[in-house]
Amino acid sequence: MKHLHIINAHQYYQGISEGKLTKTLAETTKTFCEDHGYTYSETIIEDGYDPAGEVEKYVKADVVVLHTPVYWFNTPWIHKKYVDEVFNTGLALGRLLKDDGRTRKDPSKNYGTGGLMQGRKMTMVTSWNAPEEFSGNKDQYLLSGKTADDVLYNVGINYRFCGYEVLPNFHCFNVIKDPQIEQYLREYRNHLEQIIK
Repeated sequence: MKHLHIINAHQYYQGISEGKLTKTLAETTKTFCEDHGYTYSETIIEDGYDPAGEVEKYVKADVVVLHTPVYWFNTPWIHKKYVDEVFNTGLALGRLLKDDGRTRKDPSKNYGTGGLMQGRKMTMVTSWNAPEEFSGNKDQYLLSGKTADDVLYNVGINYRFCGYEVLPNFHCFNVIKDPQIEQYLREYRNHLEQIIK
């Protein structure tokens, strides 16, 4: 039986980002687990967390699903704080990783191979105000052909450093100027079916 750890990294900003979509998508993940007989744990970062307890949630989970809005081309700052606290605790406890993978004999090789989470996976579920057309389009000014996944590569690399496989991500675009909630939810359920099952 699979176990998912669901993280809600939303940070509330009144009148700008109130977290309804992130919460709805996280609820969709929980429903998916219930429909398929999977167990899950959940952390809503804004509600607080215990770093050592979070480490144990990671150790138990087969798949980590990070739900987050994208603010200024990254996750909210509370998510970075969470990562620093939880992953450093996981290192100190020797539960998520033992070291960076290098040896003193040759410290130029194997950086990033000290993780203990091999066989586990993670994915991101994000929401953007940007239009979908800005991602992967060389004719669009901002990313010059780079993708939404490229923008958030740094988030996934934290998990790779601990040994996780980073699965394809799911992005909701235009969530303020042209929200398509039913479409997001329908496509997200299909995405879960493809990457989890």
